[in-house]
Amino acid sequence: MKAFLILEDGNVFTGTSIGSTREVISEIVFNTSMTGYLEVLTDPSYAGQAVVMTYPLIGNYGITPDMESGRPWVDGYIVRELSRMPSNFREEGTIQDFLTKHDIPGIAGIDTRALTKILREKGTMNGMITTDENYNIEEIIPRLKAYTTGNVVDKVTCSEKRVLEGKGKKVALMDFGAKNNIAQSLNKRGCEVTIYPAHTSAEEILAADPDGIMLSNGPGDPKECKEIIAEVKKLYDSDTPIFAICLGHQLMALATGADTHKLKYGHRGGNHPVKDLKTNRVYISSQNHGYVVDTDTLDEKIAKPAFVNVNDGTNEGLEYIGKNIFTVQFHPEACPGPQDSAYLFDRFIEMMGGTK
Repeated sequence: MKAFLILEDGNVFTGTSIGSTREVISEIVFNTSMTGYLEVLTDPSYAGQAVVMTYPLIGNYGITPDMESGRPWVDGYIVRELSRMPSNFREEGTIQDFLTKHDIPGIAGIDTRALTKILREKGTMNGMITTDENYNIEEIIPRLKAYTTGNVVDKVTCSEKRVLEGKGKKVALMDFGAKNNIAQSLNKRGCEVTIYPAHTSAEEILAADPDGIMLSNGPGDPKECKEIIAEVKKLYDSDTPIFAICLGHQLMALATGADTHKLKYGHRGGNHPVKDLKTNRVYISSQNHGYVVDTDTLDEKIAKPAFVNVNDGTNEGLEYIGKNIFTVQFHPEACPGPQDSAYLFDRFIEMMGGTK
């Protein structure tokens, strides 16, 4: 069946329908990872977005037990070529069946290189995936321009708290759309991890007397999370050690008076170099974000840059003055990789006083 990707600038790509045949409007973003497509599909940070995979062949090892949440979150999936015959000893099915099962529309057979060039040159834009050959582009484009992702954190956060048992430090993990491997990275280091819904009050978290607090990744514009930012400020004002990743990093910056802005096309993939400003060492990182902290708005008495993106000079991490708080824009839990910056979890353990 034919499918069409219609961009808000009027560009139309024609390909083959994969997965669900329902129509969807979403923000179109691209990911440069060569592997880890299942982790991309199930990363809650992609809620409200349809993902273009720049690597030309996707699905060759099928669906494996490597999901980063209980379900996929992408609005749509866009690939050059989809493997129809996956081969892997852990394979449990095909991407085609996975997309169909979860009612996610997709399109294959388009020139994803040309599409990515458009998104890089013009910036991230909205688009529609449809199987309607009689579409009216003049009617569709105003709808595309009107689309916003809105507050998608409420959509992806857990509904009730749960605990991963451990005999080490007690960590409160704020779930703004947390990838599974954040909790697992702490748990395998012995931590008891209590995962809280996004709108849990700071008072409830602090009343549990955790050794440390983890602010997770998540989707959307951080400025949409006004109520959460107010609670994060209360956590900042406590003396509890805090480690924050991605959206959590942005929320902490906003809570302490800094500002954020949207990147032209974001950072999404497993090959982004970041420099540790203390050691000048460069790490290859996994990233998935469309917004960054504006370092020009930092109060130098509150925080200072700790990591910088080698490609474009944007901020990739902050160290807070006089506080046991550090935050990073990239993903040290990676999944599928690279694992270069996993040591940051060990640093968090040390901040909490080491292992018991």
